[in-house]
Amino acid sequence: MTKHRALISVWDKTRIAEIGEALHNADYELIATSHTAEVLRAAGLPVIEISDYTGSPEILRGRVKTLHPKIAGGILTTRDDPTIEPIDVVVCNLYPFSDGLKQGLSHEALIELIDIGGVTLLRAAAKNYAYVAVVPSPRYYPEVLAELKTHGEVRLALRRRLARLAFEITSAYDAAIAAYFQTVNGNP
Repeated sequence: MTKHRALISVWDKTRIAEIGEALHNADYELIATSHTAEVLRAAGLPVIEISDYTGSPEILRGRVKTLHPKIAGGILTTRDDPTIEPIDVVVCNLYPFSDGLKQGLSHEALIELIDIGGVTLLRAAAKNYAYVAVVPSPRYYPEVLAELKTHGEVRLALRRRLARLAFEITSAYDAAIAAYFQTVNGNP
């Protein structure tokens, strides 16, 4: 039997232990970025850190952690290549760029709140919704938890809707960043 995997990489860790536990109870292997893994481990859940899973350490002080062929391939596989280990669920929310704007953070601080890997994870999982459930915000955890509890997986209808929502989230995220850059004059 193929092992099911869930990749969890979140800025907002609200209820992350609860979703992690539900995935674990539904027989998903949990893979997580370092800070998310700490929260899951503290809740008593077995978790593999992404750097251990990929064999590549996080680099640039955490700026690069999920951008790896093993991750992208696992999310994007259509399950026809037995050499690719599939990832079946992606739980990811983005760095809070808009919140940083509201707080009046410096340009340098705002640049660090531009999420690259998270957007990539969300878009890849949403693109491959036929095989992957993307969970782009804690607000969708209740529906996903109910599906996992009742069916042991996230069924196609919800995967398709979550894919649409993920694209809406990444589109709004990029629009906020683009609007900010329209206000930046000259060199940073």
